[in-house]
Amino acid sequence: MDIARLCAGAGEVQFLAIIAVCVLCAVSYGVVHDQITARICVEYFTIGHAPVFGTDDPTLLGLGWGVLATWWVGVMLGIPLAVVARAGAWPKRSAVSLVRPLLILMIASAACATIAGIAGWRLAGGGVVVLPEPLAGRVPPEKHVAFLADAFAHSASYLIGFVGGGIVMLVVWLQRRKASVVG
Repeated sequence: MDIARLCAGAGEVQFLAIIAVCVLCAVSYGVVHDQITARICVEYFTIGHAPVFGTDDPTLLGLGWGVLATWWVGVMLGIPLAVVARAGAWPKRSAVSLVRPLLILMIASAACATIAGIAGWRLAGGGVVVLPEPLAGRVPPEKHVAFLADAFAHSASYLIGFVGGGIVMLVVWLQRRKASVVG
C-alpha cells in the first residue's frame, strides 16, 4: 500500500490531522505526566536521563522531557492509526472522530501509571525492588524509593501507550468494517 496515495487529495488533510492529533495527545500527556513525576523525584530526570536541558528545575524538566520523550510516540501511533482510519473503501474516520478514543487511551495510561507508581513506591519501600548500580551509587539513598516509583510510572505509561494504541487501531478498524457492512 502506497502511503503517498493515501495522502493524495482531500484525504491528505485528515491523514495529517490524525497524526497531528496523536502527537498533540502524546505530548500533552507527557508534559502533565512529567510535571508530576519531576516533583516526585527530580533525580529521575537529572541523574536517570542524559543532561539534555542543563537544569534541575522540575517545571522546566517536565516541559522539556514531556515533549522530547513523547512526540515520537505520537508519530508512531499517528501514522498507523491514520492508515487504519483512512485506507481502503470502508467509511473513513476523521481526526475529530478519534479524539475521544485517544483521550480514553490517555486516561487509561494515567490510571495505570498512577497504579504502577504506587506499586513501585511500595515495592521499593519494602525492599522488594532496589535501584541497580550504577544508578544506586549516583542517586542519593533517600531518593531511591521515589526514583523507582517514577521508573514504574514511566514504564507503565509507555507500555499502556503502545498496547492501548494497538487496541485503538483494532477498534477503529473493526468499527470501519462494521460500518461498511451496515451502510
